[in-house]
Amino acid sequence: MNGYEYEPPAPRHEEQRAAPSLARPYAWTEGRTQPTVTLAIEALVVTTPEGRTTSYNRTSALSGVTQLCLQPRSLAEIAALLALPLGVARVLVGDLLGSGMVTVRETLTPDATWDERHDLLERVLSGLHSL
Repeated sequence: MNGYEYEPPAPRHEEQRAAPSLARPYAWTEGRTQPTVTLAIEALVVTTPEGRTTSYNRTSALSGVTQLCLQPRSLAEIAALLALPLGVARVLVGDLLGSGMVTVRETLTPDATWDERHDLLERVLSGLHSL
C-alpha cells in the first residue's frame, strides 16, 4: 500500500436518476409486465370520445397516454415519448383499451401486400426520425 486509501468513485448523476425512473413505470403497472391483450409495436392507438372527456391528471401515466393519443400514435411512439419501456407502454395501453379510453387500430392484416408492408416501414422510419 502506497499510503493511499481506496475511495470508491462517487455515483454519476445519471446513475442516481436511473433507479427511480426504472422503478416508477413498473409501479404504474403495479408490477405487471404482460398486457391483457396482444399489441403490435406498430399498432396505432387513438383516444376515444370517452377518453377525451376524462379530466387530465398530470401524475397519471394513463392520463398521459390518453393525451398523447388525441392524435393516432404507434405503441412504439408512446413508449419513446413517455420514456417508458415498451412492455410498460403495452400494459398501460391494454388497461386503457379495456376501460374504453382508447382504441387500437391494427396497421397490417396477415394478408397485407408487400406495398402495404413497405408503406408501414416507411411510416415507422419517418416517425422514428422525427423523435
